[in-house]
Amino acid sequence: MPSLQDYQGLEDYLEGRSYPKIRGPIIRGAPGPLDCCHNDGDGMGGRTVGALDGRTILITGAASGIGRATAIAAAAAGASVLTTDIDEDGGHEIAAQVGGRFLHQDVTDEARWQEVAAAAGPLQGLVNNAGIAIVRPLLETSLEDWRKQQAVNVEGVFLGVKHILPVIRDAGGGAIVNLSSVAGLRGNSVGLSCYSATKGAVRLFTKSAALESARRGWNVRVNSVHPGIIDTPIWDRMAESGPSLFNDSNASTDPVQRASSRVPGGRPGGPENIADAIIFLLSDASSYMTGSELVIDHGMTAGT
Repeated sequence: MPSLQDYQGLEDYLEGRSYPKIRGPIIRGAPGPLDCCHNDGDGMGGRTVGALDGRTILITGAASGIGRATAIAAAAAGASVLTTDIDEDGGHEIAAQVGGRFLHQDVTDEARWQEVAAAAGPLQGLVNNAGIAIVRPLLETSLEDWRKQQAVNVEGVFLGVKHILPVIRDAGGGAIVNLSSVAGLRGNSVGLSCYSATKGAVRLFTKSAALESARRGWNVRVNSVHPGIIDTPIWDRMAESGPSLFNDSNASTDPVQRASSRVPGGRPGGPENIADAIIFLLSDASSYMTGSELVIDHGMTAGT
């Protein structure tokens, strides 16, 4: 098992990684598929570090986007992967690709969390990735829109920690990674007020859960990841979330267009960029990190 001494910091750790090619262009408008490893044709990539050897990781929202990339990366790092999602077809597909298991799950359903916890067996990691975004100007947002985002983005994370942390604790310890966003670090002027509220809640819930776990001696680290503009299917779903999306020309739901005016360098990231960081937080390379927030946004928030 790699130790902290084996990797002198996150940069060295990630530079030694190799993941499978994710099918299709990761960044819209790129000349072709973006390789995230030297694929040797076996569908699981070439060389791997083995940072998660012998561990079982539960990943919610794993059928697409960051969840899918994380499942691929975790398997490449040696983990057994348990994926969940409301998307049956996508969930079964990624589970088959990584040689893992799939369970259908609505993360807002506490009874289902209890069933997943019972079916999972020993776990060493949880990635609370499932999330939604409903994009509307504040005064056009319904209470139903507010509650739906709170249910998935906040209550889903709470329920995951509540029911899976004891499983990880009882298996000897491990790590939880909660997906927040740069929207949870600062305000967003148009269309994302309610989404930002959910991601800010995830940020502070993560810190509080980390402190409680550490002080009770549970040996479960809890950290949050804050992606910037990442090219995933959530942007397509944002565009479908209502007739009144934004009222300024710089607030497109196309991640390439959005990144061009907001990200230094003008390009969005790919889901594998976030998966790299999640694997780091699940591994022993981050053994002295808990209650931390890892921002991956290509400098988007560096000047604020």
